[in-house]
Amino acid sequence: MPLIVITGANRGLGLAHVRRYLERGWTVHAACRDPEAADALNALGGDLYIHRYDAADSAAPADLADAVAQPVDVLFANAGVMGAERGKQAFGQVSPDDWMNALRINALAPLLLAQAFAGLVAQSEQKKIVLQSSRMGSIADNDSGSGYVYRPSKAALNAIGKSLSIDLKDKGISVAIMHPGWVQTDMGGSSAPLSADEAVSGQQKLIDDLSLETSGTFWHQSGEVLPW
Repeated sequence: MPLIVITGANRGLGLAHVRRYLERGWTVHAACRDPEAADALNALGGDLYIHRYDAADSAAPADLADAVAQPVDVLFANAGVMGAERGKQAFGQVSPDDWMNALRINALAPLLLAQAFAGLVAQSEQKKIVLQSSRMGSIADNDSGSGYVYRPSKAALNAIGKSLSIDLKDKGISVAIMHPGWVQTDMGGSSAPLSADEAVSGQQKLIDDLSLETSGTFWHQSGEVLPW
């Protein structure tokens, strides 16, 4: 069966993806900061392997690749942070430490994951890398301002994803850059219109259909192509 590696797998969208892929019969390597405390993740059955992974640690991607050490059909860089509370995302309120931490976790970590796993992904049948982005990283779509910590980190991730789609094409690897929608998670809040299961269903269909011809596209989970 196909094999997926997914980070940020202990809650929210990551956990919902793990659950759905297991239901589909996939082998899942799920990574999170504290596996022992990931009760909901540990409670899942199926062909599941859980790994310790901290996206803020630049050595973690290579360590995770060494732990998996087999062909990876889908590498899903899902782990991410808002970086700061809403008030500290506003102009004049930004902390340099918050800004750099968001960039490290939301942009650099996925790039390091891609570098660490490219060889394993290239050995697989499906050969796919997925980046969990946000439409808040879209410059063209920004009509509300603010978000000075989160927006730049996701804009950087989008640029990384586009370059990966070009640089990894010769290896047969396709890359998807995804916005999950406004989802009922710890980050999205309870008033969001989409459940995690609804968002995950849309994203997994896009992942299933991903090809070299559509590689490098920035998608909403609904299938809408988003502007840069």
